Amino acid sequence: MSDQQKQVMALSRVASQISADENIDELLAGLIRSACEQGAWHLGSIMSVDLAHGYALVLTRYESSMLPQQTEDRWELATSPCLIALQTREPVYIRDALETTQFPGYRREAKVRGYRTVLVLPMTSSDTAGRPMVLTVASRAVREVGEEDLAFMSAVVQLGAIAVERAHRHRAQTQANEQLQRIIESQRTLLREVLAGESLATLTVSLGDLLDGPVLVVDFFSNYLLGSGSPLPSIYDDAAWAKWLTGAGGREFVPIVRDAIEFQRKSSVVLPIGQGSSVEATIQPLTIDDELVGALLTFGEGKPSDLQKLMLESVSFALSVQLMRSVIRFRIETRTLTELFFEIVERRWRSEDDVLGRARHLGLALTAPLRMIVIDFPGPAGQGTNLTVEGHRTVTMLARQQNITMHVVMVGSGLVCLLPDEEDSDATALTRLGQQISDAVFGTFGCAPIVVLGERFEGMEPLAQEWERCWRMIRVARNYGKTGFLRMPDLGPVPILMGAADSADVRIFVDGAIGKLIEYDKRTRSDYLQTLSAYLRSGCRSQLCANEMGLHVTTLRYRLSRINELFHIDVESPERRFAVELAIHLHQLTGTH
Repeated sequence: MSDQQKQVMALSRVASQISADENIDELLAGLIRSACEQGAWHLGSIMSVDLAHGYALVLTRYESSMLPQQTEDRWELATSPCLIALQTREPVYIRDALETTQFPGYRREAKVRGYRTVLVLPMTSSDTAGRPMVLTVASRAVREVGEEDLAFMSAVVQLGAIAVERAHRHRAQTQANEQLQRIIESQRTLLREVLAGESLATLTVSLGDLLDGPVLVVDFFSNYLLGSGSPLPSIYDDAAWAKWLTGAGGREFVPIVRDAIEFQRKSSVVLPIGQGSSVEATIQPLTIDDELVGALLTFGEGKPSDLQKLMLESVSFALSVQLMRSVIRFRIETRTLTELFFEIVERRWRSEDDVLGRARHLGLALTAPLRMIVIDFPGPAGQGTNLTVEGHRTVTMLARQQNITMHVVMVGSGLVCLLPDEEDSDATALTRLGQQISDAVFGTFGCAPIVVLGERFEGMEPLAQEWERCWRMIRVARNYGKTGFLRMPDLGPVPILMGAADSADVRIFVDGAIGKLIEYDKRTRSDYLQTLSAYLRSGCRSQLCANEMGLHVTTLRYRLSRINELFHIDVESPERRFAVELAIHLHQLTGTH
């Protein structure tokens, strides 16, 4: 048999010896044993290179001699050829370790263990900690290493690298399967707890155990926080953390988390936890019918794996189901009164006695004198629902603190508060309440609402009329950019004029004065109404108006002549000018466009 055939047979034996091992430690031990036996080396080792700490660590050894030997399991990279082999990706050949001056560590050990020639080969695989590895073999006699020897040992190392990568994949797959089974069992456990009606506190503790770390559940409907374990034990232990969450500091988390989800669209948030410290948390929104009802916060560094993401989805689903109960309870309490309110203000009732009876069943006496406070929550799209829900709780709390009886109705992006107004009622109490509502909403949510206090009324039809009057005031306040607690004098004479005028008459007047011009602008996308409004604001002074609009005065006069020609609108006389200016003003306020 030729030398080439012997090497092929030797490689075959190496492959067969290491292919059966799935455990990485056993595989590496088999690899170095096969490399020494088939390559005619007396001893060898496989080492991992810890670049961060500057050491090469022995993972496994092979020794042909059965005599006990003094060995060294950690080598400084400065005295080891391992780093050179990894950097150059080439074998390092030491012909005689007893004579080498470049690697004094090998010279010392060669005297103790009795070896001479050393060959260090870089491996293309890594250990279980992700560190690169090298394979080292040694001979007890000085040995010349030729090209065939290097090729054979390189092939052995390559076979070992393939086997190691296969073992890594097998290990990762096994761990993934075990984790998947844990996730499936966790899903069953969570659903059993939810269906059994366990409390949110019990469920939160289970979540902390399942995710193997601290978690924080935020309930936006009740402004409630529940934590399982402290994210910073050096500052708060578990008991201190739970106490801190129930205080003022913990309550600040709710708007911070909601803002991060709804407006900043972030998947993580930095939470201030007092004592000049903060902690970063990953956010998992909790929704019901696309409505944000809460959030799950997890602490810890690192991007979650696919299986961990699956676990978080399962946990989020269980929490959403749990929070759905509080949402349903809240909606049942508010829906009935809201439906009754709209039936009255839209005048859809058939039997007045039936409506009065249903109102009495809800504790609302419509035949007694009442006052109305209407609250409008301006803000970006999507924010109104949460503000209304949390504003409901804020308003109810303020009324309870002042011992004021109140029925709160959710109306779109606002609230209507119906309050008894007896003869001996404190007239200033409602004013104080309205101002406090405005201040509390602004301080909590960072946006100023419009709060309107209505007049005294009694009965169903007066309730509908008072709602229309308050809503007109809110619409005027919106157009003028006014916020806060408002009364009729705060808005000037315009709302008084609109309140006295019938809305149908207002529309007829606006249509007759400038209706054709509005329709023409809408159809042709022209800006004749803007030009006419600017001209009136400038006191019908052409040059001043042209300067404000950035036009040449000839262009402005041409537009005015076209307005007169097309729509027969002439503003030269004071009476006609007043009528057109009033129509434009009412058009902007009533939104007839």
